[in-house]
Amino acid sequence: MLPNPLWKRSPGQMMEFLLGLDVNYLAETLVAFANADGGTIVIGMDASGEREEGIFLDDVAMALQNAQSRCRPPVPVEWHPSETPDGLPVLLEVQRSPDLHSLDDGRVLIRSGRLNRPLGGEEILHLASGKGRGEFELEPVPGATLDDLDPDIIEEYLEKRKKRSPRAIAETPEQVLVEIGALDAQMRPTVAGMLLFGRHPQVFLPKTGVQFVRFLGSRSEPGSQRASDQYGRREEIDGPLPRLIQETWELLWQYLNPTEEVNGLARQEHSNYPPIAVREAFINAVAHRDYRIRGRQIEIHMYDDLLEITSPGGLPGYITLDNIVDEHFSRNPRIVNGLYYWGYIEELGTGIDRMMSEMARAGHPPPVFQETPFSFTVTLYSRRDRAPIPVWEEDMNERQLKALNYVAQHGRITNREYRQLCPDVTAETIRLDLADLVARGILLKIGDKRGTYYILK
Repeated sequence: MLPNPLWKRSPGQMMEFLLGLDVNYLAETLVAFANADGGTIVIGMDASGEREEGIFLDDVAMALQNAQSRCRPPVPVEWHPSETPDGLPVLLEVQRSPDLHSLDDGRVLIRSGRLNRPLGGEEILHLASGKGRGEFELEPVPGATLDDLDPDIIEEYLEKRKKRSPRAIAETPEQVLVEIGALDAQMRPTVAGMLLFGRHPQVFLPKTGVQFVRFLGSRSEPGSQRASDQYGRREEIDGPLPRLIQETWELLWQYLNPTEEVNGLARQEHSNYPPIAVREAFINAVAHRDYRIRGRQIEIHMYDDLLEITSPGGLPGYITLDNIVDEHFSRNPRIVNGLYYWGYIEELGTGIDRMMSEMARAGHPPPVFQETPFSFTVTLYSRRDRAPIPVWEEDMNERQLKALNYVAQHGRITNREYRQLCPDVTAETIRLDLADLVARGILLKIGDKRGTYYILK
């Protein structure tokens, strides 16, 4: 039995389950996956493992043909049966497409969480512009050969992939590398392959490492000038991305000042920044930076009062500062998938959410995001505006975490504001969520009837 079976996964950014052969919804999902990061469509089984009887391969083939007739242009799909203890569902594998796809009625959709969302006019222009620039990570690296890849790193990746992949992988390491875009058809290392598996990637791809600087004092001190700031430590970190991530994290950990406190039977770890938030900010920088920009590397600047992580390149695709929390789009889907199988990315599309929720939970201000055409910066502040929420409150649902993020930013929340955050949820569910947070002692209810609002207790 597979350690990460399909029937224990939920519909999400890259996974959908279909009982029945709804051609229209199948076409919408094909377009949405192709325009985003790709994904897997499981036909004939739901997320609980319940299998639908009477689904035959000929029926799936006909439904797929009819769905493809609605896609402009047709979406490339690989499909095959996948044996499970509950039957033989059919898996449709959709890759991220370099083309912009639409339906025959003109709608352009992307995958947004577990939904297929139509894009507006401005979003379509942003997405088309990003796709028109090609997939840099699939370009072969001039002068590089298969010998420039590290076999030990490849073997480590293959072992980790076997544990996380829902299906069998190709027979040989070379076939796997071609399948994931690390080698091209001529067996030449691509940009993604060199960054993930190269012995010395920066020889071929300069400025793809990390610069870490620990400055003395606070950034917010009066008269502080960045150009003349004194620093206590400066490090340049290179290597393939898995090693670079590990080495950089070990360096960052030295400055997070972790301490442990035993409260009753619970052991809690405290630091000047939530480690998970720092980790997500850093991993996002590595996964989503624009590797075409050769003159600048990822910069991590740490002061007494804040931590800045800047990655080269603006926001990708249709992502903006307004929708960055709710939407997901990868500039480098092959690198992202590689880091996912390595275990550095737990679930695709949740990094920003986790970063914000961890900062709110630890009592810090929310992260600040800044974008220019050539860079994206995340700033985390070390100060705490309130007491941390206890670790044992980790069973809150996504809606409640959104509410706490809102309270952290605005100081309070009303029932109406909560409904606006979660427009697809019933009024009764909203009421129960708030009542649950009050009962746990996290929120305090102020006022009565229409004047009621909630603050952190």
